[in-house]
Amino acid sequence: MRRKARELAFKVLFEHAVGGVSLQEAWEHISQNHEPEESSGYDDPLDQGGLEFARRLLEGYQQREAQIDQVLSSTIQGWSFGQMAKTDLAVLRLAAYEMLFEPTPYAPLIEVAVKIAKRYGGEDSGRFVNGVLGRLLKRIESGEIQAVERER
Repeated sequence: MRRKARELAFKVLFEHAVGGVSLQEAWEHISQNHEPEESSGYDDPLDQGGLEFARRLLEGYQQREAQIDQVLSSTIQGWSFGQMAKTDLAVLRLAAYEMLFEPTPYAPLIEVAVKIAKRYGGEDSGRFVNGVLGRLLKRIESGEIQAVERER
């Protein structure tokens, strides 16, 4: 269920960034029109808990947008936000929020982010997202960047 919730949150953040609509408008549009996709590999429809998780990710990101963008811009090497694909940036923003502020274990979070990037991004999106999130994880593990404690 969390995979689907992350994918829904990604779609909302992407529509917000590309469509120039508020996050709330994007949420209303995407969540009301969200239907399970057979090709997604997730057969069960997103339940209320999944919708709440997706919304929590988006609200958390929105509250800490400047901090997350600062962390990402200091982690990404050789790319500015303007040069990056909007799909990759949306995936990275949500994953960085979750890595820094949610107690989710890192491995499944990064795995899902890479899958979303591969599905919606360009040919190298999965590799790029994996590399950036790997560097961010190293910075967290070294203590350079603080993150909430992980679930055990």
